[in-house]
Amino acid sequence: MLRRFGYSKILIVMTIVLLMGAGLLIRGGQDRPISVVLLVNGTLGDLSFFDSAARGLAAAAEELGINYTIVEMAHDRAVWGPTLMDIAYEDYDLIIVGTWDMRGHLHEVARLHPERRFLIFDAAVDYKRYGLTNVHSILYKQNEGAFLAGALAALVTTSTMERANPEPLIGFLGGMDIPVINDFLVGYIAGARYIYPNIRIFISYAGTFADPARGKELALAQLRAGVDIVFHAASLTGLGLLEAIRIKDNYAIGVDSDQALIFQELKDDPVTARRILSSMLKRVDMSLLYALRRFVTGTLPFGEAHTLGLAEGAVGLADNWIFRKYLPVEFQDLLTDLKRRIITGEIVVPTAFGMAREDLDALRDGVRP
Repeated sequence: MLRRFGYSKILIVMTIVLLMGAGLLIRGGQDRPISVVLLVNGTLGDLSFFDSAARGLAAAAEELGINYTIVEMAHDRAVWGPTLMDIAYEDYDLIIVGTWDMRGHLHEVARLHPERRFLIFDAAVDYKRYGLTNVHSILYKQNEGAFLAGALAALVTTSTMERANPEPLIGFLGGMDIPVINDFLVGYIAGARYIYPNIRIFISYAGTFADPARGKELALAQLRAGVDIVFHAASLTGLGLLEAIRIKDNYAIGVDSDQALIFQELKDDPVTARRILSSMLKRVDMSLLYALRRFVTGTLPFGEAHTLGLAEGAVGLADNWIFRKYLPVEFQDLLTDLKRRIITGEIVVPTAFGMAREDLDALRDGVRP
């Protein structure tokens, strides 16, 4: 009937568009939903990094109609490589992994399986050495978001806000002493010094991303030493900080996800939520959704790494009702202006990547109490 009215070409085009919108690919002459797997080298439930990745896949399933699977590999490093190798033999259209810890495993597996397509976030493979035209990498400018977190911490500790003590002393809790976490730290120091050049920063590394008890212990030590606000980049370990601020009635800055809203709405813990003045967002969810949109339409560039920052909306501070209600308006306005100045290039935020170890040590030593 449509052909009789000259609409056959329109019908074909409409059908293609609908298939793409539903996340369908033609493989082997058969239509089926795109199948994606996310390998978590840890567990879900961190209320930050990997939970954000899971939200990105859920959003892609709703918007694009993809099928997705999440494999939690837990914290036994011995199983990460073999699990990735096993998954590469299965019929997934896209295999997603995250963090620098998976980089070496991906180098090996992607070379052995050139027929497969891979995506790694929060790290980039070594394209120059290994080629790997079947891998897309996503990196983040966490140093830019952490600059704003440092500025916020310095504003709070030097203010007359309730729970801010007279000492210009703030804290940082890192999961491990590795480049990506130190990129948070370097940005945090730069932002804090921008507000108060002589600020002191209590720096702790837990040596793990999976031990909330250790995070609580380190956070309590900082709070007892006079720190009134702590920023963490420690995943599950950082949940110990959020417990510690509830005990000591101090402030925190969360990481990766909007942890204040998570505690308010999902954990039903408004007391902790109101101690988390903001969170430094690292929008893994947004970046994965964007990448999957391009994958569905065949425009995701494999063999390349893309770096996302404040300008792309991939990092920043959570601006929720707690942030707006409990922070002075002049602080909010200043942070907005600092964000603008970073995006325009007026402020260039230093990074830990490429920084010599002795320079990093000198930077840390220069702010320690």
